[in-house]
Amino acid sequence: MNQNSTPPRPVHVIGGGLAGSEAAWQISRAGVPVVLHEMRPQRATEAHQTGFCAELVCSNSFRSDDASGNAVGVLHREMRAMESLILRCADAHKVPAGGALAVDRDGFAQAVTAALEAEPLIEIRREEVAGLPPADWDNVIIASGPLTSPALAQAIGALTGEAELAFYDAIAPIVHAESIDMDKAWLQSRYDKAGPGGTGADYINCPLDREQYDAFVDALISGPKTQFKDFEKTPYFDGCLPIEVMAERGRETLRYGPMKPVGLTNPHDPTVKAYAIVQLRQDNALGTLYNMVGFQTKLLYGAQAEVFRMIPGLERAEFARLGGLHRNTFLNSPKVLDASLRLKAQNRLRFAGQITGCEGYVESAAVGLIAGRMAACERLGREIVPPPQTTAIGALLNHITGGHIESIDAGPRSFQPMNVNFGLFPPMEFSPKSPDGKRLRGPEKAVAKKRALSERAEADMTQWLKATVAL
Repeated sequence: MNQNSTPPRPVHVIGGGLAGSEAAWQISRAGVPVVLHEMRPQRATEAHQTGFCAELVCSNSFRSDDASGNAVGVLHREMRAMESLILRCADAHKVPAGGALAVDRDGFAQAVTAALEAEPLIEIRREEVAGLPPADWDNVIIASGPLTSPALAQAIGALTGEAELAFYDAIAPIVHAESIDMDKAWLQSRYDKAGPGGTGADYINCPLDREQYDAFVDALISGPKTQFKDFEKTPYFDGCLPIEVMAERGRETLRYGPMKPVGLTNPHDPTVKAYAIVQLRQDNALGTLYNMVGFQTKLLYGAQAEVFRMIPGLERAEFARLGGLHRNTFLNSPKVLDASLRLKAQNRLRFAGQITGCEGYVESAAVGLIAGRMAACERLGREIVPPPQTTAIGALLNHITGGHIESIDAGPRSFQPMNVNFGLFPPMEFSPKSPDGKRLRGPEKAVAKKRALSERAEADMTQWLKATVAL
């Protein structure tokens, strides 16, 4: 709590979704006044139905609550430890969903709204912030989400540079590196070109023969696909065409595009030239995640896993994120934000939630939580100490602010929204053994590894919370 006799100036939070609601709550818990600006119901969006804060528009699921074997569950645990309003209300309004945390939508949103309205340090203003915030707002969190109003989106775009604000996702699947069969795949850059910071072996390559390629193209074309809502429809950009759209333009199109086989030699069988090759590019600094190059897609999630596991080397692929193409607004955060989520071009502005390039309800709220704590620290003159990268929230923050790799051949921007997953966590030395002393392998090893990452995260979060409370 602030000990000064004069109360601190308020922090302004723009957007009353999950991120903005959580940010406002965390700021008020630190004893700092908050003005929360939410344009609904005065101005509606294409997706929201009510004027409640933290309305859930796509699903009622906060996904897995298993903290021992799922990164989302670890994030739940950390948010509860930080007295998250979103998790408190979710727990109070949960509905049966197996191992997942699912909620009654209306009850949840009403509870969040009621808590915010009852907090004396939070003022909710039902108004649109049409453009950049006034200059005298010296500490602002913009948590306006993927459906940011056009006026504010345009203002942010002008401030960052139009190329730094994307209005449509072109998302390719991301694969856990350890799930790729390297007895079939191999590491090599095309023509062994090293490139800036490269080694000449910077891609994982998965070869297909003619029969495998034809079967793959057939599956792409016939697979079930997402149908856009009216407000999401847009002409495709040639630079980010869905892979199935390319396949529909001709059976050989992919072989002259993202699946071209030139400049690569399979060391497992150098005498056989592949008919087509799928390349995967390292997606994070840890080397635990790989992006399927050029594989943005509209295929439904279930179909994606089935179709992409037809590719040799990916038969047992585990996906950290599946692909998609839909309307969105998000920053090229690793380039335009600093380590405390402030805009480099104007550091009075801090961003939170999906506009930063996180994906999912829980992740959005978590980034709102940490942004709120950072804003409160700044207002109170305290040191901002980010959580360790070994924690779920720290790993997610690191991905947003610098853990993603920008590839020189991927164009001017390749940063894409990401759910929290264990691939974002720094690796650890791990040689698990069963009670009888035998080394674990296969699924048992994977389960034990996730448990170890979770236990490390819990220990490091506990120490971080003790240290930050003492500041």
